[in-house]
Amino acid sequence: MEPCPPIGIPVRGGRAVRAPSPLPLGVVTPSSPSSSTDGPPVAPGHLHDVLVVGGGPSGSSCAYWLAEAGWDVAVVEKKVFPREKTCGDGLTPRSVRQIADMGIEGSLTGAHRYTGLRAHAFGRVLDLPWPEHPSFPSYGYVITRHDLDAMVNERAVKAGATVWQGTEAIEPILDDGATPVGATGGSLPSCVGAVVKEKATGATRAVRARYVVVADGANSRFGRALGTARDRDQPMGMALRGYYTSPGHAETFIESHLDIRDGSGGVVPGYGWIFPLGDGRVNVGVGLLSTDKRWKGVNTSTLMDHFVEYAPKEWELSPATALGAPTGGKLPMGLAVGPRVGATTLVVGDAGGSINPFNGEGIAYGYESGRLAAASLGEALSGDGVEALLRYETRLEDAYGLYYRVARAFIRVISRPELMQLCVGTGIHSEPLMSWILRIMANLLRPDETGPAEAAYRALAVIARMVPEAA
Repeated sequence: MEPCPPIGIPVRGGRAVRAPSPLPLGVVTPSSPSSSTDGPPVAPGHLHDVLVVGGGPSGSSCAYWLAEAGWDVAVVEKKVFPREKTCGDGLTPRSVRQIADMGIEGSLTGAHRYTGLRAHAFGRVLDLPWPEHPSFPSYGYVITRHDLDAMVNERAVKAGATVWQGTEAIEPILDDGATPVGATGGSLPSCVGAVVKEKATGATRAVRARYVVVADGANSRFGRALGTARDRDQPMGMALRGYYTSPGHAETFIESHLDIRDGSGGVVPGYGWIFPLGDGRVNVGVGLLSTDKRWKGVNTSTLMDHFVEYAPKEWELSPATALGAPTGGKLPMGLAVGPRVGATTLVVGDAGGSINPFNGEGIAYGYESGRLAAASLGEALSGDGVEALLRYETRLEDAYGLYYRVARAFIRVISRPELMQLCVGTGIHSEPLMSWILRIMANLLRPDETGPAEAAYRALAVIARMVPEAA
């Protein structure tokens, strides 16, 4: 499987600008660059090229690539950066690549750099370095979303985006006369802006644009107002995380525990993690990945308590070292949310369910889907119109469709405790096998050669194509 082919964004009045990337993207630039502000509204009645609702990873990525190409893009973000965000805080090589492509990896100098994954299961421990790859680095970082999201959003502003923080999009503005477009899973209504509310003053105003990007996260109130919904037969993750002080805060491997257990000692389909932040703290959490209804009653707070109690003693995790109550949320996965395309509208990131079902990773796919959307929007603004927006769905399918189908099949397998124990119990006894699994689950398969991991994935893909997805 190809990781995700290179991208260039069409510029206004010019040809596509190519940037080396593992994504299929090119953004067309405008004839005259737009200005950037980070606060006061523009003149009433101004029509932006693109309005992005949400300034997290997918929204800021989309805004950056459009603004960098010279388009007039505005972002409304209901919070004020920096702000807390529940997350595991781990940046995989895929995320690092996108940050590097945006020109801000240097800003991660103070973040904790790590070189691989330490896997724990059934009394065995394996250290698995990140694999060498032609498109991605062999390292990652651990950085809080408090710091990371502010950094990426600021990059969008410096590229030319207009960003209004502390401003919430409370209602879509629809073009009732627009003709619906055909897309996989139906289509969204034509959205041409939003009524926004400044939280500090309560004042409301209309912001209009030729195109609107929905990037307001997993709960996506704006997306739901437009008609998005999650396919309940598809995976839904649940996660809980907290911060602890720990003497292991500078470890160069992140830890994943693949045999977390419920109150009765039974293995559940998910994992626990300990991610060192390098500043005296570690991010500790549990994630539950399942499509099976039998797991919907599992209490993640109880899972978290058990995980902290039985975590390796060298981390010194306990209620006494906790830095506050854990926080959590639901994670729509595998492109389970739709529709994602309308005549003037695209849905990106967690709002579109872009999280990787294999491992619950969302940041990289937020950056990537935002960039893919920017490519289609640049083409639409350059004259391709609706046809360009429909190519966004094609790009998503090319990048993730088969891979996520294989991942959903994997989740159905691990939802059965006896198969979960067989798979993990077998894999943890073989370092080469676990290295192949890491490469598959982290979506780091090489496009330039066929090694054991690539061969195993292709075999799984053949099966996934042949077997219908069961509800």
